[in-house]
Amino acid sequence: MRLLRYGPVGSERPAVQVEDGRTFDLTSLTDDIDGAFLAGDGLERVRVALASGTLAALDIDGERIGSPIARPPAVLCIGMNYAAHAAESGSEPPSTPVLFHKHPGTVVGPDDDVVLPAGSTHSDWEVELGVVLEGTPNRLGTVDEAMDYVAGYVLANDLSERYSQIDVSGGQWSKGKSAPTFCPTGPYLVPADEVDPQDVALKSWVNAEARQDSSTTDMVFTVAEIIHHLSHHVLMLPGDLILTGTPEGVALSGRFPYLEVGDVMELEASGLGRQRQVVVPA
Repeated sequence: MRLLRYGPVGSERPAVQVEDGRTFDLTSLTDDIDGAFLAGDGLERVRVALASGTLAALDIDGERIGSPIARPPAVLCIGMNYAAHAAESGSEPPSTPVLFHKHPGTVVGPDDDVVLPAGSTHSDWEVELGVVLEGTPNRLGTVDEAMDYVAGYVLANDLSERYSQIDVSGGQWSKGKSAPTFCPTGPYLVPADEVDPQDVALKSWVNAEARQDSSTTDMVFTVAEIIHHLSHHVLMLPGDLILTGTPEGVALSGRFPYLEVGDVMELEASGLGRQRQVVVPA
């Protein structure tokens, strides 16, 4: 199964889609797909309701699809987590996970327009595997414990304004990561037990030209290692979104032009769906 949210911005409704494409309303179980729902055994309650046949069928053809998670308390991002991307950025792979934050307000739907910041000439795309938490991992004893806190996985675009990130950052990347619309997420939240997070193919295109084509098998730090490490440094909460890094093939490499108004980005993650965004002016 895969969870989603549909409808106008700010009025999204929760739904679940099953393997044959049928979609069912989740408002009998929850007002939204958020941290409280996930922490309250929400995914299991959805499975039980599907099995019992008590959920109402939906037709969402033509509806806008929103982010599959509502109001993440935090968006925690891991930098340089693919060796080839570190190399194209002029850096060695890190010896410990690099953490920066995006503002949660950057999270939008998978096909929503992306707003190019006024005057930006260095905005970049980054296809990533996103991890959604359903618990509060705190000072975990072993790496193996980490996966007990994962609700599921999403596809995300960690957009970056590189001038703000690097040239005027003051040493912190978040300034270049937190422009409005800079985290398209979804279309689906797929439960953790249906995804192998270390074997997800990631691809991106700009104007139908291939940019990134890699896999999470190339991560420097696994999802479990990331969560275990962060649990010793950061308060994480149910509903938090962790972005696990991007593979090589971004504009920062110098091989491709940065984004311009009118460009079309497409992103894909195996088992997690596909996105399409048009770049529009501020």
